[in-house]
Amino acid sequence: MFINWALGELNLKIVYYGAALSGKTTNLQYIHARTPANLRGRLISLKTQQERTLLFDFLQLEMGKVNNLKPKFKLYTVPGQVYYAASRRLILQGTDGVVFVVDSQAGRMAENQESWYTMEEHLIELGHDISTFPIIVQFNKRDLPHIMSIPELRRQLDIQKRPCYEASALRGNGVFDTLKAAMNSVVVQVRRTI
Repeated sequence: MFINWALGELNLKIVYYGAALSGKTTNLQYIHARTPANLRGRLISLKTQQERTLLFDFLQLEMGKVNNLKPKFKLYTVPGQVYYAASRRLILQGTDGVVFVVDSQAGRMAENQESWYTMEEHLIELGHDISTFPIIVQFNKRDLPHIMSIPELRRQLDIQKRPCYEASALRGNGVFDTLKAAMNSVVVQVRRTI
């Protein structure tokens, strides 16, 4: 969280975290395409030759007021590939909340678990209390065949009582529900501190 008192702005950061090809970038692309231009900034994307996000996608959204400050949400994604662990940790610095994107397809559980573990590890290293930090879970790719059940995904990821949303980022199902939950969760946390 960063407050610009001169402009009356409250800058908040939400990071979309998850395994490679889980749908993090697709979420931001859908949000950007469906948000009025006067409420969003440009979508900045850095990609490799294989069209996978190398560092981050960035999108700025605005919404109502929080304690007479105008919140501006900056949305980022981390690279999902394991060899970009240092970049993922760097992008998590200064985050106010996380959307953890789970690939629901059978056969992707090991990647989901590894990503969840490293996310928790990075957040702890950055001084966050995992038990209270705003983390919203999105079960993505629910429109595909051969997906795992929600109870099985919850059990294998051991996500306890985290808020969870089913989604198909490609079709847009659940994308804004997930984003709203993340924004509300972050705002509730911020109201406790300012």
